Amino acid sequence: MTAEQTSLGNEHNWTDATSSRVPFWAYTDAQLYQRELDRIFYGDHWSYVGLEIEVPNIGDFKLSWIGERQVILVRDRVAPKDRATDTGIRVVENRCAHRGVRFCQQPHGNARSFVCPYHQWTYKLNGDLAGLPFKDGVKAEQADGTPCVNGGMPADFDIKDHGLTKLRVAVLHGLVFATFSDSAQSLDDYLGPQVMPWLDRIFKGRTLTLLGYNRQRIPGNWKLMMENIKDPYHPGLLHTWFVTFGLWRADQKSRMVMDEQGRHAVMISRRNEGGQNAAVTQGVTSFKANMALHDDRLLDVVAEPWWTIDDPSHPGSHITPTVTMITLFPSLIIQQQVNSLSTRHIVPRGEGEFDFVWTHFGFADDTPEMTRRRLRQANLFGPAGFVSADDGEVIELSQQGFAQWGDGGSTLCELGGTGTEATEHMVTETLIRSMYAYWRKVMAP
Repeated sequence: MTAEQTSLGNEHNWTDATSSRVPFWAYTDAQLYQRELDRIFYGDHWSYVGLEIEVPNIGDFKLSWIGERQVILVRDRVAPKDRATDTGIRVVENRCAHRGVRFCQQPHGNARSFVCPYHQWTYKLNGDLAGLPFKDGVKAEQADGTPCVNGGMPADFDIKDHGLTKLRVAVLHGLVFATFSDSAQSLDDYLGPQVMPWLDRIFKGRTLTLLGYNRQRIPGNWKLMMENIKDPYHPGLLHTWFVTFGLWRADQKSRMVMDEQGRHAVMISRRNEGGQNAAVTQGVTSFKANMALHDDRLLDVVAEPWWTIDDPSHPGSHITPTVTMITLFPSLIIQQQVNSLSTRHIVPRGEGEFDFVWTHFGFADDTPEMTRRRLRQANLFGPAGFVSADDGEVIELSQQGFAQWGDGGSTLCELGGTGTEATEHMVTETLIRSMYAYWRKVMAP
C-alpha cells in the first residue's frame, strides 16, 4: 500500500493523499458502516450518553444509545466512604446476560433493580447479577420417594461472571460519557487541552437544569451531521435567519479550534447586527433584506457573564463569543447559540439514517426570565426549528445524491485549501478535512 492509498474495505480505496475529496461510498456502503460501528462507536472512543441531571435520584434511569447498542444510564447507590470519588453514575448495556433480551422497555423511570421479563434474571443497578430463578434447582421426590433436585445451574456457575455488560463511565461537568473499551485513553486526554477550555466555559462549576427534548430521524449518514456542524460558512448561505439577522455569517470575527487528532472541533463566533453587507449577502438567495419578526422576543439576546473568558489562544487577553458549536467525535454536538443551550446526540440507524436527540438545558441560577428566553430561542433549533429544519433537509438531499451515483464520485472540501490547519475565520472547510484525516486512520487496516 502506498502512502497515497488507504484501504477501507474489500473493494474501496481512498487514493487521494489528502482528505479533501470524500468518496460517496463513505456514506453509502453498508459493510463499511458496520466497521465504523465496531472501530468507532464500540472501539477506543468515548460516546455521549446523557446529562447527569437526567437521573437525579438513586434508581433513576434513562435509555440511551452508543451506536446501535442500547444502554441504560442509571444512578446507583454509593457508600458514604466513596461519595467523594464516586459519582454513582453507571452505564450498562440493555441486554440480558441469559438469553440476550433487551429487558428495559421504559425510556426513563426509577427502579430498585432491573428484572428481565423472560426468565426473571435480576440485576443490581450497577449491572451485577443479583439472582435468578431455579439456580439451585427445584427440590422434588423420585418415584420411590427419595428426595432429589431437578435442574439447577452447573456446579461451576458463578453468579459474579454473569452480570450485564458494564461500560467505563466518565462524568465531566454533568456530561456523561461511556465507552465499551478497556483500552481507550482517559476522557480528559481524549478531549484534549484545545477543546477543554470551551467545555469549561459552558459547564464548569454550574448546576444544569433540564428544559426539554426534541427528537427526529434524518435520512442521511451519521457523519453528515458531524460535517454540518464542522462547516462554518454554510449558515451564512443556507439559513435565512442566520444571514439576515447576523447570528452567524462570514463577516463575523470567528475562530476554528481542533484537538490534536482533528476529530473534535469548536466553531467560535461573535454575533453582529445583520442586515445588508454586499460582501456576504449579495447574490445569497437566503438573505431577506425586508424580513421582520412578528415577535422580536425570539432575538431578545442578553449577554451572560460566563460568555467572556481568558482567551485560550492568546493568554492575557479576553474573548467573548456569542456562539460556540462544539463537536465531540463521534456522537455529540454542544450548542451555545446566544442564550440557547443544548446537547445534540447522534444515534446511527444504518448507513443512510440516524436519530438526532436534542436536550435543551439551562442553569440552576437562571432567573425565570432567562429560562423563558432560552426556551424561546430554542425555537430556532430542533426538527422544526426556524434554522435547523434546513440542515435536516440538505442532509437528506446529500444522501440522495450520493446514492444515485453508485460507487463513483466524491465530495469537494477544498475551501481554504487541502490542509488541516486551524483558522481565525469561517471561510474554510478545514474542520471537515481534519475529521476525515482522523477517520481514515481509524478505518484503515
